[in-house]
Amino acid sequence: MSFFRNLFGKKPKTVPDIKTAPLTDEQLRSVTRQPVACRPPQLIVGSAQSSGMQRDHNEDTLFTLSSVFSDGNIELPFGFLIVADGMGGHLHGEIASGVAVRAMSEYIVGKLYPSLMGLHSDPQNESIQEIMENGIKEAQQAVLHRAPGGGTTLTAALIIGEQVTLAHVGDSRAYFIYPDGRIQTMTQDHSLVKRLVELGQMTEQDAAISNQRNVLYRAIGQNEPFRPDISTFLFPRPGYVMLCSDGLWGVVAEQEIFKSVTSSVNLSMACSQLIEKANQAGGPDNISAVLAHYLN
Repeated sequence: MSFFRNLFGKKPKTVPDIKTAPLTDEQLRSVTRQPVACRPPQLIVGSAQSSGMQRDHNEDTLFTLSSVFSDGNIELPFGFLIVADGMGGHLHGEIASGVAVRAMSEYIVGKLYPSLMGLHSDPQNESIQEIMENGIKEAQQAVLHRAPGGGTTLTAALIIGEQVTLAHVGDSRAYFIYPDGRIQTMTQDHSLVKRLVELGQMTEQDAAISNQRNVLYRAIGQNEPFRPDISTFLFPRPGYVMLCSDGLWGVVAEQEIFKSVTSSVNLSMACSQLIEKANQAGGPDNISAVLAHYLN
């Protein structure tokens, strides 16, 4: 537990012919939902997935794990989320995403849970970012050995307390979504067209319709050495963290994403609504979505 202490410190039917009158202040208080503090703070997670409308099988993999540790001295929500999109057209691409997610989740949970639960007192010499990078390396080696020729994207979020560490390879995405309507893309697509846009050789509009928009220059399973993008942020409070594959963000506008996330009764319903919208837009690819909300 000292490892974590050092890191983070501590519509109704109308009825005719009934006269109404304004409610008194006391009546208003009795029917108004008051905000309730949640102790200990908790991480609420929802997810949904679909093969889409034009694919006969699913090559996406998602993983979610959330828990909380509270012993009177420390209140520590913990979450680990992954979305991976197997690269279609590659040998063993249909299993590469599953292999990568299993390898990384096994590594991260095995590495951090003993410290979280106080099961050993060995000092941790690695930072959270180093642990996440090593988790990506485990995923890379697993795909090279168990799905040779296969490839996958992988976007993961490790949430410890109020901090979110993202590890990212490929063109699945992580977003921060705020109640005021802002949607912030927290990852950079490792795609050929995105790189051409950055170099000024292609417009965003041309990139969206290019037949090379799914070509990646960085992915789990490629033989060329690479480093994942690793970064740490504060969890958006109030707000949401969303991970998704390009089967969602490629066809559903950000305004529609915001509408579904903020209007649904819970996060699982929100994810399901996002999947439905992607399918209504043609569902050209597999679709995965994971949402997380920090409740305190």
